[in-house]
Amino acid sequence: MANILVIDDEESIRYTFAAFISEEGHQVCTARNYAEGIRQISEQSFDLIFSDIILEGRTGIDVLRAISERNLACPVVMITGYPTVETAAEAVRLGAFDYVPKPVEQEAVLQITRLALERQKARRDKERGHRHLEAIFGSVEDGIVTVDEELRVLEVNDAARKICGLGRAAIGHKLEAATLCCKDKFLEALQETVTSRTSVKMERVECRHTASTPKIFALSTCPLTDREGLFRGAVMVLRDERPLASSGEDPGGRERFHNLVGKAGPMQRIYSLIEGLADVASTVLITGESGTGKERVAEALHFLGARRDRRLVKVNCSALSENLLESELFGHVKGAFTGAVSVRSGRFQLADGGTIFLDEIGDISPRMQSSLLRVLQEKEFERVGDGRPLKVDVRVIAATNKNLEEKVQCGAFREDLYYRLKVFELALPPLRDRIEDLPLLTEYFLKQFNEKFHKEISAVSADCARIFRNYPWPGNVRELQHALEHACILCHEDVITSDLLPAPLAALGKVAGPEKDARKGIDGPMILHALEKTAGNKAKAARLLGVDRKTLYRNIEKIPSLRGTPPSSLRASDASAPQRRY
Repeated sequence: MANILVIDDEESIRYTFAAFISEEGHQVCTARNYAEGIRQISEQSFDLIFSDIILEGRTGIDVLRAISERNLACPVVMITGYPTVETAAEAVRLGAFDYVPKPVEQEAVLQITRLALERQKARRDKERGHRHLEAIFGSVEDGIVTVDEELRVLEVNDAARKICGLGRAAIGHKLEAATLCCKDKFLEALQETVTSRTSVKMERVECRHTASTPKIFALSTCPLTDREGLFRGAVMVLRDERPLASSGEDPGGRERFHNLVGKAGPMQRIYSLIEGLADVASTVLITGESGTGKERVAEALHFLGARRDRRLVKVNCSALSENLLESELFGHVKGAFTGAVSVRSGRFQLADGGTIFLDEIGDISPRMQSSLLRVLQEKEFERVGDGRPLKVDVRVIAATNKNLEEKVQCGAFREDLYYRLKVFELALPPLRDRIEDLPLLTEYFLKQFNEKFHKEISAVSADCARIFRNYPWPGNVRELQHALEHACILCHEDVITSDLLPAPLAALGKVAGPEKDARKGIDGPMILHALEKTAGNKAKAARLLGVDRKTLYRNIEKIPSLRGTPPSSLRASDASAPQRRY
């Protein structure tokens, strides 16, 4: 079943398309003009879009441009009575799949729909396979390198760069051209595998790609074949064998997991629980304050589990009235209520075989609680206006920022539904309970906003860092994200200062007297480190330290080793200099 949008200013055309396509079992949404169509495209995803070429002051070409600007890989079919070479060429250039001439014929519409959806499915299958491969390459801690029969590098993951210094710049080039101290060992093992088409293993190989302590790793290679079993090259796997204790690494300290960020103890426990729950069909209740990442946890549970190839359907239960929510969840038949002009599938039916995420579950009415309980118990439901039960195979993940146990005690939430939802509870920690994740989250969001706003912001000042640590973050990670986005928009330098933060945070800086606090903590190594980071620019160094230039100059004069020190004589690095950036 596909989700299809029809944009046309003629009601008869919209009705005709909806009637034709609904008979094939697809979900059809309609829009009467360009603005309404773009709004729907922004609010939900579609598998196929039909658009009239003429749209009340706009054109179907404008729809194509809007889809192209949003990087949406959705086939678009133009509806027109007067196709021309010019419009056809422009439409094809912008990615139109085909034309449907007026007057429309059912068979023609259905044939184009089938072809477009088949292409969409093939594209998604290819992307899914590519994403899975990227996820595997990116998530494993072992270095992975693939080469063809001429030992030309095909792919390399980030772990290989960390272990031996072989980065993605090597892709497309022969391995022998890479600048690696341990290259000969790689070539020896890979050449033997390519020649003999057998696996090779080397234990405790030493690599000195930097001036640091040499890394010890195990190396293994094996033949690389395609689906038809044809030989295509070799795969090399590198495993770092240094004891974790000597490297100072935390064996459970993952900084990223799927789309979640954080290395604090509470987050490590969440990661482990997600791994254990991903492949089971049990209902999961995600609890936590607003902005803690409940939707991201639901995505991780779905995309890391056995249902990853089917749909994840999301519903915000608090955003809809009781009647609208019932129709949204279970669908309706034609004539079920005013405005029900055709059969509509509900979210549970769309999620059949996959997962449905019910956000803000604590806000649903008693009647909806009863309907939801039936789905959880019997795996069936009825459309609005229809007495025939429909069976579904759906995994339910619910989320709430309310205390459901208290709502049960006061009679506002059904006890039997509560225990049906709480087969397993994932309680997300608030940001104030994992303050050590602030630098990691800050770096993550700065990278996102640098790309979004085309900036090169490297850090937040020491004063900002202090404000972040002392702020209670009632809005949690979402509030931090919005605060940094606000600051990035206003920032025209490479360091975010406290005056660029939103009002509640900026006010904290003024109340606490940031410069006085910052001035107390400045010492020689910190100043040296700041000057090194800013290539000797004292104005930027002052911002990074959270003080003004006069304060920085006074501190430099108080430290004999820094008096008159030109920027060019600064050391390349200072291991004793503490990091003052986030």
